[in-house]
Amino acid sequence: MLPIILDIASLKDAYAKGLSPLDLVEEIILRIEASDDPAIFITKTPDEDLRAAARDLLARAPKANSLPLWGMPFAVKDNIDVADLPTTAACPAFAYRPQQDATVIARLKAAGAIVIGKTNLDQFATGLNGTRSPHGAPRSVFDKSYVSGGSSSGSAVAVASGLASFALGTDTAGSGRVPAAFNNIVGIKPTPGLVPNVGVVPACRSVDVVTVFSATVGDGVEVRRVMDGYDPGDPFSRRAKPAALPAAGLRIGVLEPGEREFFGNAAFEALYDAAVEKAKMLGADIVYFDYAPFRQAAELLYNGPWVAERLAAVKHFLGTNTDDFDPTVRAIIEGARRYDAVDAFEGLYGLEALRQKASAEWAKADVLMLPTSPTTYTVEEMRADPIAKNGHFGRYTNFANLFGYAAIAIPAGFDVADHLPAGVTLFGPAFSDDALAPFADMLHRALQPGMGKDRKAALPEASKVADTDDGLVPIVVVGAHLTGMPLNHELTGPGGRLMKSCRTAGDYRLFVLPNTVPPKPGLLREPGFEGAGLEVEVWKVTPEAFGRFVQNIPAPLGIGKVTLDDGSQISGFLCEPYALKGALEVTGLGGWRAYIRSIKQEERKSHA
Repeated sequence: MLPIILDIASLKDAYAKGLSPLDLVEEIILRIEASDDPAIFITKTPDEDLRAAARDLLARAPKANSLPLWGMPFAVKDNIDVADLPTTAACPAFAYRPQQDATVIARLKAAGAIVIGKTNLDQFATGLNGTRSPHGAPRSVFDKSYVSGGSSSGSAVAVASGLASFALGTDTAGSGRVPAAFNNIVGIKPTPGLVPNVGVVPACRSVDVVTVFSATVGDGVEVRRVMDGYDPGDPFSRRAKPAALPAAGLRIGVLEPGEREFFGNAAFEALYDAAVEKAKMLGADIVYFDYAPFRQAAELLYNGPWVAERLAAVKHFLGTNTDDFDPTVRAIIEGARRYDAVDAFEGLYGLEALRQKASAEWAKADVLMLPTSPTTYTVEEMRADPIAKNGHFGRYTNFANLFGYAAIAIPAGFDVADHLPAGVTLFGPAFSDDALAPFADMLHRALQPGMGKDRKAALPEASKVADTDDGLVPIVVVGAHLTGMPLNHELTGPGGRLMKSCRTAGDYRLFVLPNTVPPKPGLLREPGFEGAGLEVEVWKVTPEAFGRFVQNIPAPLGIGKVTLDDGSQISGFLCEPYALKGALEVTGLGGWRAYIRSIKQEERKSHA
């Protein structure tokens, strides 16, 4: 039985256990036929071609998982060439049938992935909402009255509804991030130039980026790494110069109060605040930065001469096929005619001035975290005001490619009605793509939003992004070593750093060890016990400090593997069962900190 969401880690496990790509293809065919959103695809790969692709894969690489993406079904935004499938950019009169795959498609196929079809988009990738297509508007997988986000609308919905393991989009202004937020999935936006654009219909050629939609950060990074690599056929392709981020004390810049704008969506604002708090619990230093220069750069993309790049991409076709354009798309592109060469240079000068101001803000932070979109709208609301409301979606996305940043968009949970999802995006300097991934993955897992339409899905451990090797050893603490408690200095003194606050798995119990002053906790795992988990913290310490912990722990305490609520296992303090006979159990309080608070409250009452 396959899971609702076909994440890469789960499919690899299924293949290892005997699932055949031929079986998967049949399941994909059934799922597409049963889909309740007819606007996801513009062109589906014919069923027989899907079966043939699976057979070809088995002939080429018969051993399961012998290629990086062996048997992984993926969807492709219909402005990226796939040989023998039409490329339309959501404009039927523009359609052509390429004889060659785009560079990224060729690389993915070589890695064993199977194309299931070409997906819908805002025409010519002009829009962030998903309603500007003659093929209909794909809808949010959570409420069909709401937009899916665009322009990579069909690609996001294909992943979030369980039709594809991953999908390709493109991102000029946020098209690889906004649809991810609206459908509870991950959007990987590489540094411009890291992934080649050969075989991609351009929107703004100088800032276009091919992106990945996936269920987890690890899945998306794995796909992106397959696509990476310099291609001399792309004038904007760049050789990667990987940028590192600090291994400890990561500073995350967040919106200062004066630059907050959620267009009345208090629920999305609350989810942003909750994500910031969660990042802080994971050990990040939260700092305010001035978003103004980034916002002003973002405004240049549609309200400056860069819109003329959209005209440059389709000017000959527009000259002969004006009536074939979506009216809103045509209005945007034709608006470029008011700009001249002087405007282009003045825009460039303005952007460079803003880049200088933005660089000053980067002195405060290593990574920026912003709402992916400040709000969302119904399809009807968007169609009633298509320019202004589309602009709202891009408030925190449009600047990224102009400044050359890497970005990873992750789900941030659901609004107060548990109805619609929101997201946050982490931004890093150029070519920090790999360095950005571990914290993005950690935050995604800590927020526990599920995957796509399956809100209850647990993110597989197999897709976890490995942290950079900082030489430190993780340890789970449950009692007096917690932040603010008497022995916390034994962690902070040797340079330890807090990784996250979380809970144990539900089958742990907590006791007060008898005859200990001050009182000490005893953590015991009891298989079959069904609790809510206990508050703990995960710290990282030097190997020397970890060795001292082990050496100095008094009986009946010891170090063993503690299973956390996300399924991971980390060394931590445990107690031998014999010492807990007759001990006071405080499991119901939820953690040691709560127990200490209860003691202090009793002391205050006794002195009153």
